[in-house]
Amino acid sequence: MGVRGLQGFVGSTCPHICTVVNFKELAEHHRSKYPGCTPTIVVDAMCCLRYWYTPESWICGGQWREYFSALRDFVKTFTAVGIKLIFFFDGMVEQDKRDEWVKRRLKNNREISRIFHYIKSHKEQPGRNMFFIPSGLAVFTRFALKTLGQETLCSLQEADYEVASYGLQHNCLGILGEDTDYLIYDTCPYFSISELCLESLDTVMLCREKLCESLGLHVADLPLLACLLGNDIIPEGMFESFRYKCLSSYTSVKENFDKKGNIILAVSDHISKVLHLYQGERKLEELLPLGPNKALFYKGMASYLLPGQKSPWFFQKPKGVITLDKQVISMSSDPESREEVPMCSDPESKQEVPMCTDPESRQEVPMCSDPESRQEVPMCTGPQSGQEVLIWTDPESRQEILCTGHESKQEVPICTDPVSKQEDSMCTHPEINQKLPGATDFEFKLEALMCTNPEIKQEDPTNVGPEIKQQVTMVSDTEILKIARTHHVQAESYLVYNIMSSGEIECSNTLEDELDQALPSQAFIYRPIRQRVYSLLLEDCQDVASTCPAVKEWFVYPGNPLRHPDLVRPLQMTVPGGTPSLKILWLNQEPEMQVRRLDTLLACFNLSSSREELQAVESPFQALCCLLIYLFVQVDTLCLEDLHAFIAQALCLQGKSTSQLVNLQRSRLTKFHNLKAVVCKACMKENRRITGRAHWGSHHAGRWGRQGSGYHRTGSGYSRSSQGQPWRDQGPGSRQYEHDQWRRY
Repeated sequence: MGVRGLQGFVGSTCPHICTVVNFKELAEHHRSKYPGCTPTIVVDAMCCLRYWYTPESWICGGQWREYFSALRDFVKTFTAVGIKLIFFFDGMVEQDKRDEWVKRRLKNNREISRIFHYIKSHKEQPGRNMFFIPSGLAVFTRFALKTLGQETLCSLQEADYEVASYGLQHNCLGILGEDTDYLIYDTCPYFSISELCLESLDTVMLCREKLCESLGLHVADLPLLACLLGNDIIPEGMFESFRYKCLSSYTSVKENFDKKGNIILAVSDHISKVLHLYQGERKLEELLPLGPNKALFYKGMASYLLPGQKSPWFFQKPKGVITLDKQVISMSSDPESREEVPMCSDPESKQEVPMCTDPESRQEVPMCSDPESRQEVPMCTGPQSGQEVLIWTDPESRQEILCTGHESKQEVPICTDPVSKQEDSMCTHPEINQKLPGATDFEFKLEALMCTNPEIKQEDPTNVGPEIKQQVTMVSDTEILKIARTHHVQAESYLVYNIMSSGEIECSNTLEDELDQALPSQAFIYRPIRQRVYSLLLEDCQDVASTCPAVKEWFVYPGNPLRHPDLVRPLQMTVPGGTPSLKILWLNQEPEMQVRRLDTLLACFNLSSSREELQAVESPFQALCCLLIYLFVQVDTLCLEDLHAFIAQALCLQGKSTSQLVNLQRSRLTKFHNLKAVVCKACMKENRRITGRAHWGSHHAGRWGRQGSGYHRTGSGYSRSSQGQPWRDQGPGSRQYEHDQWRRY
């Protein structure tokens, strides 16, 4: 996450940019400075999972009540001092970052292998030094926070961009996370979650202004530095030779013996002493060895520009000064000039408004200041186009407005706040086609740059502005798409919108032993369910002459190098009374619809035949029984002792506090046997008899000793394999799955 080597550099070479602060004191100062404004912290929840999940017994992913208590204490502590929390979760993986996502998943696989090797070698779970986040924790955390009454949001693009945007646009107290990208974004202050002491509310603030001071850079130079060092978009090797060239000419190299630290200092020195010298006179690609990677480089640069912000490295003309974060950035070719920016006072707002001077036109250009967002936004005059360009933020709609031309007086929305419920607006430049919802914010930023000034469009050195066409989604019903999008943003559903919009989903690492041949990966166990859900979500893709297109699955499982997604086709299901449409399932609130929703759920698990048994179970345990029946029908290597463990855990947790669970005896035998009977009876209907370990034959020994044997389920019933499990033969790549090879049904 973040910029290569920057975290270590800050700790070893520039520790002075880290300042101990107290959130209670910061909140009081914020309230006095902005009366009536609630101090708000934007929390990058994915960075905080390790901080929240403290149980020592983490290997089985349990201790849910202990984890929930930790979340409740976290929220209560901030609420007690009047601080509001907004939690952001990752909602998708951007295509530009897929390679980095794959790289991290493969690295995680190696860590998981070491965990299982430790368990087998020491016959105990490893300590916290080998901690790996339990499977599904992020998803469960969203709903836990909602239960605690917290505002929980899911991103439509890279989460750190939306966190930084939200923090800037809503004048937040700061961002709480652990990602050096927050040092690069020109946004509100960045605080470290790893350094947080919850009892005192002390933590460390990492100051980007102090970082710039140490490196001899401006805040607006940080995106350039990040891309030259390498980040989630720019591969580390892309500028490796350039970095070492900078290092060889860096005069102060002997002052610091840390290799990565020296590289950061050397690249920063090159930016301040070489690139600044020619800034505004020569195009950036003439100064850097971009080669065929030019488009990717400018994408990386643009990814750090928040709504309303510009980069001096993108604009070759007009020369002069633009203001970012109240800092003067010279675009003049003279690095020594450092012209002061004249200020004028607005009598209405009683605020000083900086003026940016264009040396060619000798004209002063006012900087608009939005009193609501307290954000200064440049308004520059193109000397050749004679056109005034103003970008400002509308606090009511949270929308950025682009005003072009004195004559037309036309206002053109260019993008929306990432968490607003509005669809992305369109740019009305005559050369740009219509833009539908779902376009990335990065694409919008580049289009906005081009349509604000025709000269920039002609001279655009990046050539990365994508051709604007109507986005093709998997589902054409805009009403359903909008509902799915809203549910996604509000973190009320998981993966649904990604399937309906792009037909692509991913599942990260789970704690699975790649050497255990007796148990299949969860990616294969639950694939039939996903296939039926796909057919439900993509219902309007089908017609008489065709079937639903395949969904691209990036699922991590043993043996999958993740070079390509698995192409998985939807699987038709049978629902009593016919499969209802999504509109009926989501929008119809009639009482009888609950019955149809239950029928549809059971059909997804292919458990319609067990409806009667499941209806007799009280509601908190219906979902558990549904899952266990499916699991035991699918996987023959699960035994009666496994079923006992699953049910006992569910019953023991019910109604017990954390302290009570410490000395718990096994109880509630009546309910235990009732649930066990429901699961066993339903499995018998599918010719699956759950037996104890003692009754197993040698063909089941693989799980506790001999590997490479065991039963599995196929479309025709039982099938014995002495050469390992066939799910191990399901290679990744572009193979299209009509159904799972070992699927029971």
